[in-house]
Amino acid sequence: MRPMRPPVLDPLFAPVSVIDGIGPRIAKTLGNLLPVPEAMDEPRVLGLVFHLPHSIIDRRKQPGIAFAPEGAIVTLKVRIDRHQPAPRGRGNVPYRVFAHDETGEIGLVFFHAKATWLEKLLPVGETMLVSGRVEWFNGRPTMVHPDHMVSEANAAELPLVEPVYPLTAGVSGKVLRKAIVSALERVPELPEWIDRHVVAKQGFAGFRDSLEQLHAPQDAADVDLQAPARRRLAYDELLAGQLALGLVRRKMKRSAGRVFKGNGAFSSRIREAFGHALTDAQERSLDEIRNDQEKPERMLRLLQGDVGSGKTIVALLAMANVIEAGAQAAMMAPTEILARQHFSSISPLAKAAGLRIEILTGREKGKAREETLAALGAGDIDILVGTHALFQESVQFRDLGLAVVDEQHRFGVHQRLLLSSKGQHSDMLVMTATPIPRTLVLTAYGDMDVSKLDTKPPGRQPVQTVTVPLARLDQVIERARNAIAQGQKIYWICPLVEENEELKVASAEERFAALEKVIGAPIGLVHGRMKGEEKDAVMQSFKQGDIRLLVATTVIEVGVDVPDATIMVIEHAERFGLAQLHQLRGRVGRGSEHSTCLLLYKDPLGEVAHARLAIMRETEDGFRIAEEDLKLRGEGEVLGTRQSGSATYRLASLADHADLLEVARDDARLIIETDAELQSERGKALRTLLYLFERDEAIRLLRAG
Repeated sequence: MRPMRPPVLDPLFAPVSVIDGIGPRIAKTLGNLLPVPEAMDEPRVLGLVFHLPHSIIDRRKQPGIAFAPEGAIVTLKVRIDRHQPAPRGRGNVPYRVFAHDETGEIGLVFFHAKATWLEKLLPVGETMLVSGRVEWFNGRPTMVHPDHMVSEANAAELPLVEPVYPLTAGVSGKVLRKAIVSALERVPELPEWIDRHVVAKQGFAGFRDSLEQLHAPQDAADVDLQAPARRRLAYDELLAGQLALGLVRRKMKRSAGRVFKGNGAFSSRIREAFGHALTDAQERSLDEIRNDQEKPERMLRLLQGDVGSGKTIVALLAMANVIEAGAQAAMMAPTEILARQHFSSISPLAKAAGLRIEILTGREKGKAREETLAALGAGDIDILVGTHALFQESVQFRDLGLAVVDEQHRFGVHQRLLLSSKGQHSDMLVMTATPIPRTLVLTAYGDMDVSKLDTKPPGRQPVQTVTVPLARLDQVIERARNAIAQGQKIYWICPLVEENEELKVASAEERFAALEKVIGAPIGLVHGRMKGEEKDAVMQSFKQGDIRLLVATTVIEVGVDVPDATIMVIEHAERFGLAQLHQLRGRVGRGSEHSTCLLLYKDPLGEVAHARLAIMRETEDGFRIAEEDLKLRGEGEVLGTRQSGSATYRLASLADHADLLEVARDDARLIIETDAELQSERGKALRTLLYLFERDEAIRLLRAG
């Protein structure tokens, strides 16, 4: 049942086609620019209201024709002298209107224009205000299709400062602006939901006033991310997010968990079989997990560790604790390669300890699959490893006590809840090898406690990182040949699977064919379009050493473990994000030998790409890299949500509004402690806020108790 949205918000949740001038075609086209809700085929009025300008056009500059700078937008007060229509039958020749002021003459240029319309709009002898971009050819100024043309008498109609919005093909700036102005008229007066102390300290205006200010900027500072009106709306969005996460967390914590107190029998055998002492960070994280497991509330914990920090053994020991207490555990990975990798790395340890472990992905079919499912339901399997296939209805555990989810940012909150609903209030441990900046941990995982593996296991070698222009490719290939002759193993990463006409970059297939001719040793190829069995076979050959060089796409970014690989070549490194480069580099430096990462780039480098490669050279600290990545790319990219369509922020920017996020988190905590059912006056206003930012799930939880 859909919760009841307050009727005061109905005008904002109406489809955009209720606005005058927006017919079905434009409504549909606006869907390329604004979010389209499920079960609707066009955006809502709210989407228009939240579509903010990114800059302004200032039409206050009136320099006179002779002093108009090349390419600048100016407003000119001119007298119309004469019309020069295009010669008959010459559609490609423009229609020109000549005008002058006291400093000089200008030609106004129109393509495919109707003569009668122009003669009426720009009568000879009339004084007009024209505004647009001036271009100079052979010492003569022209203005092609002026943006505005009004008579001197109607000068008030000329907007002197215009907001500039992100646009999409098929919707002009004028149409969009008109629609936004109409949408703003539908914004109701809403009760204040921000704590009055925060309002006073931050100098916030009301919600509606702030929106109106943002859509009517007077200078560039008004559309800045730090403008007071923008900060107000950013805070609204962050507060809605933090409050919703807090309510989800409270609900999950209150749905009683179970106490899992193991006797250490399996754990001690796993440690013995593992054969290495755990690092301080691993022991500390394990203690935090055990403390959670022994409490009657459900565990919701994020285990953050850089590439190679040893998360898997921590997860296995956490699973052993639950199994010792008589329950089952599941471990889920986002890809089949990764699920099989986890299975092969933890199976020997689990089996040595006497645990029963199985794998279930889309590849397991028929009788084998049925047998696994039957054993799972009967409780004959202790640990089940798999992909999102574990979500399926048919997968029933006898007693799931702990769900471990790897590479969480590939899974949404809904999937997280789905998996944990398989168990009787099972605990959840989420692992990520992508170090996530603190601000993002708060927004994406605000409902979780965090454990950090911030040291590498002993014996891990630093990786020397070098940037090399693609012009020196021959030298890199020569170096690779020598390295293979000395018995080394090499990864060679390409951005694409196959050749692409539009992108002038090397594809994996092309590079494989070229290297095969010159390397003089067996080489392999792995990419995402290959079947699972094929990929596994090539990876196995590389691991065993039958193949010395592996050409691949980023399919090997996560979790592939070949300890004796010592060289990583990343071609067109400028095309990869920082977190991705860091993940790829983490595939080498896993053994005792010195390792190198070569970042091949194509000149000339853009500013962001240059900054990215410089950071890679300077540091191997994943947490610092993550912070820099956030500054360079924004949160949607870092969390991988830009592609997956899950909610990133529309009004707030985590890099620019991190200070507000902290305030919002503290306020949300206080609200949940003092008015968790949102029944007070402010509580009711906060319910409106949650609906406004479409965090309805949180209100559903309130109703569900």
